Amino acid sequence: MPKKIIFKRDVFNSILSYCKMHHPYEGILLLRGSNKKDILIIESLIVPPFSWHGAAESGFPSWMLPFDMSIVGSAHSHPSHNASPSLTDLHNFTGFVSVIVRYPYEDNDLFAYDADGKQLEYTVQN
Repeated sequence: MPKKIIFKRDVFNSILSYCKMHHPYEGILLLRGSNKKDILIIESLIVPPFSWHGAAESGFPSWMLPFDMSIVGSAHSHPSHNASPSLTDLHNFTGFVSVIVRYPYEDNDLFAYDADGKQLEYTVQN
């Protein structure tokens, strides 16, 4: 488990924009980056192929993804003001981190969690 999570500023902004674009439905993205010496750096995003977006769920067929070791987690939005991970969110955990963005999708509405649902601290860098 990484001890420090760093989002590149353009990736952070892109996550927020993607969530706003899909509102009032959930949006879903895959996080790409590197994990070195307990530092997880989120460097880019992938829109999952054949993803779907609903009012209370979003997803994608995982078998459609190529084997890619640079996928370090996922991000999805909650169109409500609740950013807590649901049981379904925890059961579908991918990689090292799960990001949930709550409405209205501003800078302070992005939260990172580990596989147990524990909130993780992060920083945003240029």
